[in-house]
Amino acid sequence: MNDFSRAITYLNDPFNWSRPNGITDLALEHIGISAVAVLAAMVVALPIGVALGTARRGAGLVVVLSNVSRAIPTLALLTLFAVSPIGFGNRATTIALAVFAIPPILTNTFVGFRGVDAEVREAARGMGMSRAQVLGRVELPLALPLVTTGIRTAAVQVVATAGLAALVGGGGLGRLINLGFGQQDYGVMIAGAILVAGLALLTELLLATVSWAVTPGPRRLPFLQVRTSPRAGGVPEPTASGVPL
Repeated sequence: MNDFSRAITYLNDPFNWSRPNGITDLALEHIGISAVAVLAAMVVALPIGVALGTARRGAGLVVVLSNVSRAIPTLALLTLFAVSPIGFGNRATTIALAVFAIPPILTNTFVGFRGVDAEVREAARGMGMSRAQVLGRVELPLALPLVTTGIRTAAVQVVATAGLAALVGGGGLGRLINLGFGQQDYGVMIAGAILVAGLALLTELLLATVSWAVTPGPRRLPFLQVRTSPRAGGVPEPTASGVPL
């Protein structure tokens, strides 16, 4: 029996799912760490992105913040936290993942709100809307596709990276990978990797559906949109990386 077959056998054993600290408990802990990290990143990045985007200023600042955050490896942050008062465990992992999630949310929010046509804003003000109404009823719906794309990208990256928590005494599905590597049981290690990858794919599917549901405009099923070429006047789907500032 090869390592991949042992991984499938491990995943098919109900006891590995139902026992204390089994797959179910580790998956829930993994989701909890990821959710808190993404929410913390949203609390920081969304207000800054909205403020800078509506003011149409600070493009250089956004680029610098995004590049600096991307240049810092999550593992390096975890190592620094381990020798600081933050210490080991899920708290250090959550902070490091929140820093990792800020760049795509900040960049996409800034670009989305900055891209709202100034004439649309002026027309809304001419109709007697207040600043808050313009922001919530005009600018937000137009910027929402890019904002949700940034959140989706950040969430998938965080879920895929949260396995590093096991390296600093944290929980999550990374413990299976760490356990398998330490015991040279590569079947368990592969099983953990499959679970992390599957959870990241499920996160992508779920958030793509949510993005489709909350975005105003004609409804098209996610993942089945017909992409037109730039020559035909189509606009490519926005992504978190490489968004022109």
